[in-house]
Amino acid sequence: MIATAAFVLLFLSLIMQILGLLRKEVPFSFYLLAGTAALLFATTVLRSINMGFIAITNTYESIIFFSAVIALLLFLYRVRAKEKTLPAVTFVGTLVAIVLLAVASSPNLPKEVLPPIPALRSYWLALHVTFSFIGESFFAFAFSASLYYLTVRDEQKKRRADRLIYTSIGIGYPIFTAGALIFGAIWAQYAWGNYWSWDPKETWALVTWIVYTGYLHTRFVKKMRGKGSAVLSIVGFCFTMFTFFGVNYLMKGLHSYG
Repeated sequence: MIATAAFVLLFLSLIMQILGLLRKEVPFSFYLLAGTAALLFATTVLRSINMGFIAITNTYESIIFFSAVIALLLFLYRVRAKEKTLPAVTFVGTLVAIVLLAVASSPNLPKEVLPPIPALRSYWLALHVTFSFIGESFFAFAFSASLYYLTVRDEQKKRRADRLIYTSIGIGYPIFTAGALIFGAIWAQYAWGNYWSWDPKETWALVTWIVYTGYLHTRFVKKMRGKGSAVLSIVGFCFTMFTFFGVNYLMKGLHSYG
């Protein structure tokens, strides 16, 4: 299975990154991230062809796409930053992707390629899901940089990590806003006849958006930097994961099929 091969590549990349943190960087590890992203995107494409629609209509398919975007972002970060890369940030991001793929491998998640129900056959849904997860992938990167910020002592590295947090959230926020709130509302009107229903997933997506709005507000208006900003970024990502997983398994609502 292609997704299994992607998991193997990602795990090998993680091992090489650990060796790099202990001794010296192994550049090939970052190419494995690119390979992981390519295999996961290939999985999405092949499933999409087989089902006749974009394969982002259930939890398994969403995790595959989410992990692919995270792996791609980590690779692009390494390409862009070069010698200024913060290896620990990439390591944490890789670990997040591994955890996601481990969840995707669970026997509790159906992996059959099935045509989506009529309510899911909307390209507004495709925009809703893809934009949401692209935005959340940037949030995952900000989360990784935030953890690094809270553990490192070197002030120069702290400033670089702080900049990564801000840049990642600054890019991810409008993408997430468009996907989770705007495209999501349009799809809800198409599928259920209402732009907003206070469904649990809608509500928690709004809570997540408010947290990141708070981050940007404190950054721009209050000029807050440092530990407070990093903590707020971590809280935001925790809400992001709860919106994705917690709501699916702990609450019932209109999104319970995906």
